[in-house]
Formats: sequence, C-alpha cells, structure tokens
Amino acid sequence: MPLNNSVKEAAVAIPVIRVPELPQWPVLSPAEQKQLKEEIKAMLHRQNAVLVAHYYTDGALQDLAEETGGCVADSLEMARFGTEHPATTLVVAGVRFMGETSKILNNEKRVLMPDLAATCSLDEGCPPELFSAYCDEHPDYTVVVYANTSAEVKARSDWVVTSGIALPIVRHLAQAGEKVLWAPDRHLGQYVQKLTGAEMIYWPGSCIVHERFRAEALAEMRARHPQAAVLVHPESPEEVVALADVVGSTTALIQAVVTMPNPEFIVATDAGIMHKMQQLAPGKRLIEAPTLGEGATCQSCARCPWMGMNSLQNLAEVLRTGSNEIFVSPDLARKAAIPIRRMLDFARTLRK
Repeated sequence: MPLNNSVKEAAVAIPVIRVPELPQWPVLSPAEQKQLKEEIKAMLHRQNAVLVAHYYTDGALQDLAEETGGCVADSLEMARFGTEHPATTLVVAGVRFMGETSKILNNEKRVLMPDLAATCSLDEGCPPELFSAYCDEHPDYTVVVYANTSAEVKARSDWVVTSGIALPIVRHLAQAGEKVLWAPDRHLGQYVQKLTGAEMIYWPGSCIVHERFRAEALAEMRARHPQAAVLVHPESPEEVVALADVVGSTTALIQAVVTMPNPEFIVATDAGIMHKMQQLAPGKRLIEAPTLGEGATCQSCARCPWMGMNSLQNLAEVLRTGSNEIFVSPDLARKAAIPIRRMLDFARTLRK
C-alpha cells in the first residue's frame, strides 16, 4: 500500500509536564515482605477485591496479583479482565488512566489505586478542553485516542485503542475511507500511519520514558551484542523503531523473548517489563536499551516515575483505609465506555 505522506501534527501548545523523581521505597526484608503480602492477601479476600497490575509495576506487585487470582497484563487485557471478574472491588496498580478505565467499564464497582498522583505524560499532555477544541476544528475526522488519556478525552473520541490493537483498528478505518484524528502519542501515531497508509492528523504528545531512547546509542549497543534481538515499543521515536527486530505492545515484546531463539534481547521499553520476561524465559539475557544522550544523568532511564509510585506499602494502606478511590460520574462513564467497548468488541472479532 502506498504511504500517505500528508500526515500532519496538530499546531497546539501542550502543557509543560512536571515529571517527578523515581520514588525510592524502603527495602523490606524477606520476612517483612512476606508478612505484608499475607496481610494484603487477607484484606483482598475480606473485601471481595482483586488486584490488577501492569507489566511496568514493581515485580513484587506483579507476583502478588498472580498469587491472588488477579491479573498482570497490558492495558487492553487489564480493561478486559476487570469487566469479566466477579470481584466488587478492583485494585489497579498502574497509572491513573488505567484506574479510570476500570471505573468507566465497571461503574458499579469500587476501584482503588495505590496512589492517585500516578499519572502519565501522555494523559497530562492532552487536556480535555484543548483536545475537544481541536476535534471541533476537524469534524470530518474519526477521532481515535490511545488508552493513555483521561475519561473526558475518551468520551470525546470515536475509538479508544491500545498499542496492541491500534494497527488493525486504524487499518480497518482506512479501508473504509475514514480520515483519522489521532491522539495523544505522536510517535505511535506516525508508526501506525506508515504501516496503514491512513490519512491522519495527530496530537504532539509523547511518553517521557520511550522518548528518551537514543538511536545512535542503541546502534552502538547492538554492535556490541550481535546475537541480540532489539525489541522496541512503538511509542519510541521513529529512528529507534527503525532499528528494531520486533516492534509491538508489551505483550508482543514478552512473547518475542519467549519464542525467538536469540540468547540476548535489548529491550526498549519500561524496564519493569523485564520481570515477566525473565520469569517466562529464565535462560535469556535481557539488556536495557540505552537512553544516554545530551544532558542524561544515567545510561538507561527507562523507568516511569509514576509507575514507580505503586508499592506493596501503599497498596496495603489503601486496603486498610479505603482511600484513593477512583470516581467517574455515571454520565461521563457512559460516554467514555462507548469507544472503549467498540475497541473490545473489535478485539473479539480478531480472536475468532
């Protein structure tokens, strides 16, 4: 398919985002961690609650979610899991848009998060009022937003997508002759446009983690590790994506480590994913892709500080107190659920 080179970036000034330092939690001894996990397990049971954790959160949280019948997944599967599990309380270890999505789809359930300040640069960089005005300027475009957005932005959209399903949905829209207004990640938008040929305009947002990867440093690392496969999340810059052996969602990158024969993998996404990769492929060597560049203070800064706000300690605290509950009004939830359910329904057609 010939590519459409008329893709355009929105001429909007997105807010300056204050990025916190990566939290440093007190180190628990094995005995302390075991005691805390047992307390959390008991509270989850008493409260008819289930823990849902993202691949980027701390490994101890991921393990606890699986030990208690919960879910460790990407944002698409997290959304699906919450709608299918009978628990009346969902505890979401991740960032705020994930908790909001759970509440949107399960408005009758209580949704708690370890820290409500755990946000996302993509979400923060796409304010609802500014985005809605941009959509109003382009009424002939189908609005497709990434899951990393607020409930209000989702409610303004026609489709919500995750990185795992963005390509087939936009390809479907392009084949139907629809023009796409994409938000908020410009790198993912450019990647999707190149592979689908869709006519697109897109919001100028980016992920602070993936934007730090540097192509020149990655190429140098690859030369030092000739047997390694390079795994890249499509929120990364175009020149980084161009060096990849596999480009895909968190789930796709994990499967690549499991199924590919390479003994080593250079991983260009949040380093939290390596916990699950190492569990499933213990014989493989995993190497963090470099983020070294001008002004960098570390060789790899591939850790989301907001994901780092989730810990066993504050998870236990919200279960003790019932604090940090996510609220989305029923009216807003109804509107935002429409494009999310459209995505979930489309995903079911792909599994048939």
